[in-house]
Amino acid sequence: MSKPQMLTKEQALHSLIEPDLEDVYKDFHIHPELSFAEHRTAGIVAQRLRANGYNVTEGVGRTGVVGVLDRGESPIVMLRADMDGLPITEATGLDYASTTTGELNGKQVDVMHGCGHDMHTTALLGAAAALAADDSWRGRLVLVFQPAEEVGAGARAMIADGLFERFGVPRVVLGQHVAPLPAGVIGMREGPCFAAADSLKITIHGKGGHGSKPETTVDPIVLASAIVTRLQTVVSREISATESAVVTVGSFHAGDKENIISDRAELALSIRSFEAEVRARVLAAIERIVRGEAATSGAPREPEIEMMYSFPAVVNDAAAIESLRVAFTEELPEVVLLDPGLITGSEDVGILAETAGAPCAFWILGGADPASFEGAMDEADMARVVVGLPSNLPPFYAPVINPTLQLGVNALHTAARTWLDSAS
Repeated sequence: MSKPQMLTKEQALHSLIEPDLEDVYKDFHIHPELSFAEHRTAGIVAQRLRANGYNVTEGVGRTGVVGVLDRGESPIVMLRADMDGLPITEATGLDYASTTTGELNGKQVDVMHGCGHDMHTTALLGAAAALAADDSWRGRLVLVFQPAEEVGAGARAMIADGLFERFGVPRVVLGQHVAPLPAGVIGMREGPCFAAADSLKITIHGKGGHGSKPETTVDPIVLASAIVTRLQTVVSREISATESAVVTVGSFHAGDKENIISDRAELALSIRSFEAEVRARVLAAIERIVRGEAATSGAPREPEIEMMYSFPAVVNDAAAIESLRVAFTEELPEVVLLDPGLITGSEDVGILAETAGAPCAFWILGGADPASFEGAMDEADMARVVVGLPSNLPPFYAPVINPTLQLGVNALHTAARTWLDSAS
């Protein structure tokens, strides 16, 4: 790997000198779009990439965008950002808060960029401009603006649409995720970093009837409640303290009227894990508990357990992370580097690297107001502050625009140059 010849800080941030990049971020935040509905976002991305000289292909994996800048057939370096928002009602009170709605399962819902994908997309656009203006590298840049990360389907959709056959197999897959660490901090770790995610829909069948005669029914609410309670023991009693897993029941729906016992209940579960053996054990325990409680309650039919989506843990390549650590230390002296530990949030970027057979290097970009961390002396102090801040997904989450955006552009530019060949 050749040592990158970096731009000056002023050159690297040329895109931020353009007065509209912050406005682009605000525009994305005001106008979030749900998974596989990112048409407006994709159009803006494509337009800006073309303006910077990229060869742009739209509609990859339905609503994905790929921008390619060729200065030689190899090395191929892939940078990835996700674009979709979430069905959340924003409560940040920002003057650029979203009031956008979208259609989900036949219903109109409020939509918010509650996970920072607007920051990811804007930072990659800024890095795209900086890299296009930098004539000191050779190789091929492949910029992937991915749809539908929130439902774990976007990476697979782009792969199925010939991502690697059409644009080349990368030498490395790079990306970042904004999080409530202070702006100015980058978190990196080798090995498993983001958890595998499994989403289950469980349908419980009971026997309905009038609320005044529960003895004539098999109440699916009581049955499902027993399942919810028993599921809390999967991690606490079946997973070792030295292992990691999360089981969350995120939704519980049954019945429409207070005096009618329904004949069914539906649960939606989110499962997070880092090791394949732990994942298998957790999923088996969930199925055993669901079927066992149904049998104990005398359910007239077997419960239905449906996997809605599943994607593996993000595993960072040790050598790639070490290369980034050296590059960030040398070229971004204003940044604090730390190991964020295992992150139980999930990401489907690992599917891109795994399918390509390429190393993955994915890092955390701090996006919280640094003033919130005044007095923090070490990583333990910082972790205590993070607990009290809005995390990704709640309706109050929004990163501070700067210096988060500035550092996000710098990090992506530095990372790409670490793997691109020098022109000298």
